[in-house]
Amino acid sequence: MVRVVITLVLYGLLPLLILYIFNRHKWVQSLSSIMMVYIAGLIMAATGIVKFPADSMEEVAFVQWQTLIMNMAIPMAIPLLLFSCDLKLWVKALPKTMWALVGGVVAVLLAVGSGWFLFRNKNIEHLDQVAAMMSGLYTGGTINLGGVGLSLGIDASLMSVVLGFQLMLTIPFLLFLLSGGFQTFRRMLPYRDETTNELRKKPRRIPVPTNEVEDYSGLLTRDNWFLTLAGWGLALLILGIGIGVSILYWKLGFVAPNADNPEIPVMNEMVIILTVTILSVAASFSRFVRSLPKTFESGMLFLLIFLIVVSSSFRWHAMVDNFRGIGMFIFWTLCCGGLLHLLFCRLLRVSGDLYVVSQISLLSSPTFVPPVVAAMGNKKVLLSGRVISMMGGVIGIFLGIGVAWLLSVL
Repeated sequence: MVRVVITLVLYGLLPLLILYIFNRHKWVQSLSSIMMVYIAGLIMAATGIVKFPADSMEEVAFVQWQTLIMNMAIPMAIPLLLFSCDLKLWVKALPKTMWALVGGVVAVLLAVGSGWFLFRNKNIEHLDQVAAMMSGLYTGGTINLGGVGLSLGIDASLMSVVLGFQLMLTIPFLLFLLSGGFQTFRRMLPYRDETTNELRKKPRRIPVPTNEVEDYSGLLTRDNWFLTLAGWGLALLILGIGIGVSILYWKLGFVAPNADNPEIPVMNEMVIILTVTILSVAASFSRFVRSLPKTFESGMLFLLIFLIVVSSSFRWHAMVDNFRGIGMFIFWTLCCGGLLHLLFCRLLRVSGDLYVVSQISLLSSPTFVPPVVAAMGNKKVLLSGRVISMMGGVIGIFLGIGVAWLLSVL
């Protein structure tokens, strides 16, 4: 049991250590905290620290704690990440930003739908779950993967496989953009609007540090700790309401009772996640809630804890076994979605810079946007990237759950 305790402590300490390094060293910020935590989880998986003898007391206890951490981390991350969102900004957003988001969402739905029809007879296990996760993941990043995964009761190992393939495919695309590949999309989408610079000017790198999105300094300083903890308390309150709604859902008979003890309430993760998301969006309309310091960074901390649990469940043989199944489906979704999005942006006369920043915002998370914006030398599209990430985070979970429901009736 000692190794179980050590592993659980590492789940909490490693993200904190990584955030400390991330905030102290500027060169690390280009890697993204998400990438660093994912690598840490892979190292834990490779070293076998999370592997326990089958059916042993240690394995049972570890799986129970692992499940509890995931079930708590995402419902806490969602409200904290959404509290700082000013949805009124969506009304004020530039029309081209709106069209870039709408085109991206339509593109991923068409890509996931066509991929499902293309691969559904290929004997791919849990294809509907993978399609649902990709619908959420491709419209807001990792937080939506976690929300959809928990809502549908998807195993952590399957989530790690999906996330692994997604990162394996998107990292080369990100490196391509950072090395000047964005010029390709400027030539394919030679349009200008009020978010872009003069295309004839040679782009230059500009100082757009990652900590414009993630600034963990002063997270619990004397000036901020009370209001920061107030944000955590509000997130806990919303989570408590979500649990209460789930219990009511069980009492009304919508959930099958516990076979061993019918008196014990059965939690419904989907009800909890949806309730938490709706209440978090509603809370973000309050100016006081939006002004709470470090809520986004606090949400990122809980997201990173969830991510290290998922990535530590990674199994290399699962990637190899699913390469021709899940891997090809994800490859189809990303490539088809990206090309369709490019076509929509061409039809809607969206600029190349805005297409690039919307792709990164939808595929990954807001933390990957600043390095790309800096490489393009166009700081004006940073706001568009944040708006698209914000709205993707709001709609992605609903979209993923909706896709899962639709595929279940087909």
